[in-house]
Amino acid sequence: MYITKDIKYIGVNDHQIDLFEGQYVVKSGMAYNSYVILDDKVAVMDTVDRHFGKQWLANLKKALGKRQPDYLIVQHMEPDHSGSITDFLGAFPSATVVANAKTFMLMENFLGKDIAPSRLVVEENQTLSLGKHNLTFVFAPMVHWPEVMVTYDSTDKVLFSADGFGKFGALDVEEDWACEARRYYFGIVGKYGVPVQNLLKKAATLDISIICPLHGPVLTENLGYYLNLYNTWSSYGVESAGVCICYTSVYGHTKEAVEILAEELKKNGCEKVAINDLARCDMAEAVEDAFRYGKLVLATTTYNASIFPFMHEFVNHLVEHGYQNRLVGIVENGSWAPQAANVIKKLMGGCKNITFTDTTVTILSALKPDNRAQIAKLAQELVGKQ
Repeated sequence: MYITKDIKYIGVNDHQIDLFEGQYVVKSGMAYNSYVILDDKVAVMDTVDRHFGKQWLANLKKALGKRQPDYLIVQHMEPDHSGSITDFLGAFPSATVVANAKTFMLMENFLGKDIAPSRLVVEENQTLSLGKHNLTFVFAPMVHWPEVMVTYDSTDKVLFSADGFGKFGALDVEEDWACEARRYYFGIVGKYGVPVQNLLKKAATLDISIICPLHGPVLTENLGYYLNLYNTWSSYGVESAGVCICYTSVYGHTKEAVEILAEELKKNGCEKVAINDLARCDMAEAVEDAFRYGKLVLATTTYNASIFPFMHEFVNHLVEHGYQNRLVGIVENGSWAPQAANVIKKLMGGCKNITFTDTTVTILSALKPDNRAQIAKLAQELVGKQ
């Protein structure tokens, strides 16, 4: 598949995988993207997961015809992109591997010190001419590994963006970009908002017409849409108006409170209420919703003097991914010693700019009339009606 006259797509689709990075459900598989630039000199942009090395090499050789690659440019050393470096060098031993110093350090950790005998160590903003195509290497540390760089082709105005602007899902499956890109971003990259903001500032100085990520489709139209979403996500801004409710319920009483709260929110003019049962939903989708909306409600039972395990796991995910700039309400349940609200606030103590609602709903075993009044008050507070 041609991206431009001189740039071809040579990636692969993985429909064998069930959990990406051992934890993210990928029902639509994954794409491991790789590209080749055919100029006076030939440059290959990254490899693919080792399980697809033979298929990828076949794609590359077909794209090359009778030519040989001069360079392999390694932007990111995660094994889903670097796993076929050894296969590549076995097939093309005279090719020069292009990477930065940190990349080569990680490459040696993964593949041994004898890897890449012919290498070009590049610095920030260093250029490489292939003929008419001039490549500039832009460093993007901690997006989301320390060695990451992206590559800008000024001739075709293409940004090879490493894991940036990636998404879950193979390329032979049609699905909404934003949903799976959002889940991918907050699961994989979400903690590193500041480094992403730094990369966006660098990208703003470039004239970009095409974005070629290492996962997901090549982006060729309405690039402002994708850039604006990344700016919102990486600055921990609110993407959509609404309330996200995440809950656990042992005997159904907390669930009943959540259902009543959702009704009250809608009654007070909240158009979108996203509800996640943490014991049954995809945890990554719940995290995605928590970051997407500006307001969050955590509803759970006290459990072993703490909180229910699925809620504990969920809150840990939020903290680990840098959750911030949100209004949070709590619904707690406990038969003899409700502790959930205190535990949640302590767990979220490290989150920046979190405001807890004045109203906390405390249920003692089962819902009572005063609980319904508390829930109504919480709903009004969440939608800004006092």
